[in-house]
Amino acid sequence: MEEARTYEELRVGFTAAVSHELRTPLARLLALLDSATLPDADQDGLIAQAREQVEQMSELIDDVLFLSELESGREVVALGSTPALPVFEEIRDRLADSAERADVRIRIDVQPADVALPLRRRMLHVVVENLAVNAIRHAGPGATLTLAARPGILEVADDGRGVSEAELPRLFERFYRSDRARASRGTGLGLAIVKHVVASAGGEVRAEGGPGRGLQIRSTFPAPATAL
Repeated sequence: MEEARTYEELRVGFTAAVSHELRTPLARLLALLDSATLPDADQDGLIAQAREQVEQMSELIDDVLFLSELESGREVVALGSTPALPVFEEIRDRLADSAERADVRIRIDVQPADVALPLRRRMLHVVVENLAVNAIRHAGPGATLTLAARPGILEVADDGRGVSEAELPRLFERFYRSDRARASRGTGLGLAIVKHVVASAGGEVRAEGGPGRGLQIRSTFPAPATAL
């Protein structure tokens, strides 16, 4: 009974949080549509802004559905292993334009070059891309973002402006955003998804850093069992 009550409280809280997060872009979208009907309105500009709000809502819904699949056990997380380097290179190329606009350089550090991590490919892609996007959005101009892998270790780190040490334990909470991050686009679910994927694969994730010292997010995975 206690577990059922706790689950229901979490479900209600999560539903309320999702509703709140959707309400803001919906309100902006309605305001933009109203503005578009005014005389001499810049309709092309308003339509572009409205499209951004729709994309933000779509991104939030996708993240909520993906997190729900993880929690219901419908997404298999640790099924074999995936070489890190090809995934890192794909994400670097995919995010090249947004990184250039943010003045963030992306580098890759994989040793040995054929190291594999114990996640299936889609899951590894989700984790690395969420961490990289978070860094590009918040590291600040002139920062370097490093995608690194070692046997049993995945680290995405930047040398940017960082976050306060008091915020570090809260970064993986659903919908948590630091005061600075609230002004930027994002669903607030990316790091929560990262934590859930890593934990589902039997690993642990932690964040380190501080103001002016960047942010380092390291995921560690247990060593594979050896046959007797």
